[in-house]
Amino acid sequence: MNTEQFKEFGYAAVNYIANYVDTMRTRSVLPDVEPGYLYDKIPDEIPETGEDWRELLKDFDEIIMPGITHWQSPRFHAFFPTGSSYPAIIGEMFSAALGIVGIHWAASPACTELEVKMMNWLGKFMNLPEELLNSSKGPGGGVIQNSASESTFLCLLAAKAKSIRRIKKLHPELNEDEISSRLIAYSSDQANSSVEKAGILGSIKMKLLKTDHDGNLNREVFLEAIKNDYNAGFFPCYMVATLGTTGICTSDPFDIIGSICKTYNMWLHIDAAYAGAALILPEYKYFLKGVEYADSFNFNPHKWLLVNYDCSALWIKEASVLVNALEVSRIYLKDNCEKENTQLPEYRNWQISLGRRFRALKLWFTLRSYGKKGLQEHIRNHINLANLFHTLVENDSRFETVCPARMGLVCFRLKGDNKYTEQLHEKLMSRRNIYMIAATLNGKFILRFVVCSRLSIEADIRYAWQEIVSQADLVLSNNPCLLNGHSTNTN
Repeated sequence: MNTEQFKEFGYAAVNYIANYVDTMRTRSVLPDVEPGYLYDKIPDEIPETGEDWRELLKDFDEIIMPGITHWQSPRFHAFFPTGSSYPAIIGEMFSAALGIVGIHWAASPACTELEVKMMNWLGKFMNLPEELLNSSKGPGGGVIQNSASESTFLCLLAAKAKSIRRIKKLHPELNEDEISSRLIAYSSDQANSSVEKAGILGSIKMKLLKTDHDGNLNREVFLEAIKNDYNAGFFPCYMVATLGTTGICTSDPFDIIGSICKTYNMWLHIDAAYAGAALILPEYKYFLKGVEYADSFNFNPHKWLLVNYDCSALWIKEASVLVNALEVSRIYLKDNCEKENTQLPEYRNWQISLGRRFRALKLWFTLRSYGKKGLQEHIRNHINLANLFHTLVENDSRFETVCPARMGLVCFRLKGDNKYTEQLHEKLMSRRNIYMIAATLNGKFILRFVVCSRLSIEADIRYAWQEIVSQADLVLSNNPCLLNGHSTNTN
């Protein structure tokens, strides 16, 4: 293809994308394919000569699209939202067109400087402590990472390096390897699986502490674990507290956990991947109680703030600790530009990879396009729709909610034996009209209904509920006592 043909391809692709978004609601949210469906449809080797763009677009439509799970569909109620919007898509397109690799400031000054500004915009919008922001007079600052998983791991590395230096001063008879082997980290048993993986990658034992009946971590359990580990010769160094756990969207008490971390010189990282976005709403500011104890705070704009993946916002109170743990210098990385009297970071030392994409661009486009009010309306709409679904569940006596509706999440089940809810989930997934995932809580098999799509409206919630009710009728058809308890009110 020549340049003009590539341009034609670009225009056609933009139109295809716009049409895809417009027709999202009409598509089955889950694909009807079997594992390996695509392999035989793709040639075994690269073509000898370039192909016409029309063939590429045709094959995309006929081969790729049938195997797509439509995460932006208003019928998608699994996991948590993964954000998308036209401003974010356009920002991503500009980033791809520019094709820069932000290895340091001079590699593309706008890449670094816009990111600094956007992290300050977000931090101020969420009312985060000033010392976490790039605009503070202290050593704190924010950076865009790939994911919350990566942020948890990076902060564990920083905590590990800081703890080794501190313990070495207290115990000069121990070498670094001996200290490292005795470090231990903590989180709750409701924490995301990425927390446990961070411990594996960082070669630190990660202890998942038992939570109470409501999924909360209490002071006594945390203190007992620390004291027992100290007595066993371990050095507690890192704690991951959660705002909005994956299973049931519960949150840890940051003030209680934070004061304990301060007493025992432990790094406190707050993982607020999904629920952190709700901090832009004044009515959820109470979640910030104790956040001043945090050494690092992370949430994903690519979940609930309409920015497409990947865009994970991480703030660190003492960024130099992370830089010291990760910095590797080479002559080709020397930045010759004058930056005196500035606080501009070299972000390559804040992350695992050397290069970085211009992710701040899509964040900038989105924040400016929607503004504070537009983003607040988006999140409030999801919360209101989740509350509607919660009411529908409560009005049907065959069902029960297992915890209060939290943010855009409702956890529910059919009353009685777990097998009823398991069968209900199987039927829903086989029909592919809506998509939900399961979880467990206190031995109960539960379904998680999350309002995810930017396009979601009340009719989508009622559609999902009718789909659930129709399949529940079939599951319980052989259980008259539960059928007789059914409330016919589904309005």
